[in-house]
Amino acid sequence: MFLLLALLIGVISGLRTMTAPAAVAWGAALGWFDVSQTPLAFMGYRWTPWIFTVLAIVELIADQLPSTPSRKVPMQFGARIVSGALAGATIGAASSLLFGGLMAGVIGAVIGTYGGAAARSRLAASFGKDLPAALIEDAVAVIGAVLIVAAVP
Repeated sequence: MFLLLALLIGVISGLRTMTAPAAVAWGAALGWFDVSQTPLAFMGYRWTPWIFTVLAIVELIADQLPSTPSRKVPMQFGARIVSGALAGATIGAASSLLFGGLMAGVIGAVIGTYGGAAARSRLAASFGKDLPAALIEDAVAVIGAVLIVAAVP
């Protein structure tokens, strides 16, 4: 179950880079799962969720700008992989599966990056513009992240 959730949170990282770590940090900080005795204990620190939340909000706004580069360019793609690794490892660490969670998060981030780009471009084509597709993707990322983190046992 932990590895499936780590994979799914990685998919969220592929959609929105900072949403997944923000959600996972909130889960850890609120005590929904315990990572305090792991190398990722900082994810549950008092300020970590706030920092990631600010970054996630900035990303949600910046994603709407026409100058925002594709998620598939090396810098954006790399950030999504790192984000998926961190979020997946944090979920995995809650059950002593840190490395497995990390790998599942990376795989999920790759799936989310390419799958999200394909789905968004299809949605944008059907709407005739990108903004509605971007807002739907934002909603899927935020709601999905909350549901995944809430499901961590």
